[in-house]
Amino acid sequence: MKMIPGGLLALTSVFALAACNKAGDAPDAATTEAASSKWPESLVLVGDGFPNPGDACRKIGESAETVDFLDDSATLAGCLSEEDAAKLGGKIVGSVDGVTLVSVPASAAAAPGDGDGAGDAKVAGTKYNATAQIKCAGYKGAAAGMCEAGVVRNADTGAYIDVTLPDKSTRTIFFNKDGSFLSFSTAEADGTAAMKASASREGDTTIATLGKERYEIPDVFVQGD
Repeated sequence: MKMIPGGLLALTSVFALAACNKAGDAPDAATTEAASSKWPESLVLVGDGFPNPGDACRKIGESAETVDFLDDSATLAGCLSEEDAAKLGGKIVGSVDGVTLVSVPASAAAAPGDGDGAGDAKVAGTKYNATAQIKCAGYKGAAAGMCEAGVVRNADTGAYIDVTLPDKSTRTIFFNKDGSFLSFSTAEADGTAAMKASASREGDTTIATLGKERYEIPDVFVQGD
């Protein structure tokens, strides 16, 4: 019977241990992949975290499952755990495929300090003092729905709101210092300069129209709380 030298035996043991460790890594990778796929396909996810990029919860867009939970003065968010949902400070409105849905008021979607009209804090990673979904309709014949919007507040010049349109372009709506409607961003090139711009009031909401386009903007979003 041949004897294996001690050094060779030790080296063989090292290779065997390394092989075991490599095999043991596979379940961890599978677990990580499974964790990243917990979000159901039934929900429309917006961004990579809410209220800040990288956070556990996500902003939720309009779908058949969420249309009854959308509010023009709040952001609909979804969390994989009830603990994360409770941290958002909004109202839990339901659950879809294991995801807890939370309606977060527009004023709460911004960082602390929002709402004084001057020196407002910014939503992390953006130029906006607050973000929310607002009711919109009519852009290139689009049906009524919800559009993502961000507001920049300035006590000296008034606020303006950037609305993300269905084709991902932007429509900007300007307001006076007192929060009343001022104008839209328009251009000769796309024909918007020739469209009639106007506004009316419904309760505490400004209804701004540009041609056939219609946007509903709550006062609290324009001026803060």
